[in-house]
Amino acid sequence: MAFKMVVFDWDGTILDSTGLIAKSIRLACMDADLPDPGDEIASYVIGLGLSDALQHAAPGATQAQVNRLVEGYRKHYLGTEHELNLFEGVHGLLSDLNQLGVICTVATGKSRVGLDRAMAMSDTAKFFMSSRCADECHSKPHPQMLLQLMEEFALTPNEVVMIGDTTHDLNMAQSAKTHAISVQTGAHPPSLLNQVPHLKSFHSINQAAPWLLQTIKKGSITHE
Repeated sequence: MAFKMVVFDWDGTILDSTGLIAKSIRLACMDADLPDPGDEIASYVIGLGLSDALQHAAPGATQAQVNRLVEGYRKHYLGTEHELNLFEGVHGLLSDLNQLGVICTVATGKSRVGLDRAMAMSDTAKFFMSSRCADECHSKPHPQMLLQLMEEFALTPNEVVMIGDTTHDLNMAQSAKTHAISVQTGAHPPSLLNQVPHLKSFHSINQAAPWLLQTIKKGSITHE
């Protein structure tokens, strides 16, 4: 089997949440009387741990201001989180991977509480054997999340593929020496994703699914 474990990013890869996250970051900055970072910067930091993301969006903010930003972000995000949806094809792909005996895991910039809540709301916890969150490990692009997941299941980097929507995901995979593919449904555009070497880029999880399943069934990476 080419891939024994598939590691999914969450926001922008599995859940269609990029727009709400960027909006919540911008509103939190304005609530804290800090400059609006704009949509491009607010989107770019998605995937980092929340505190790191907010510090990048509001450079020079004091610790007290960062604490206020965190509170403001959570207020805006949690107020609308229940309206978010999974991307098309996510449940089907996860089910197919489980049936093939592939280990499905998550490496995310969300907190543990946030990921557990999101999994419960989307009925996806049953598909995943493990996960790592930003309040448990170094924030992306540090490779710690992937290194810990590989250690947990006694896998080598060549047996693992990371799927994400940002260069933070791709750089993490590169540092951990795992494979990676990208989806273009999240925070970083193809022009940015293509700056980091990775196997393939797809418009969405739904488009990536046939290639991923075929690769696993063949037992080797296909470039078709």
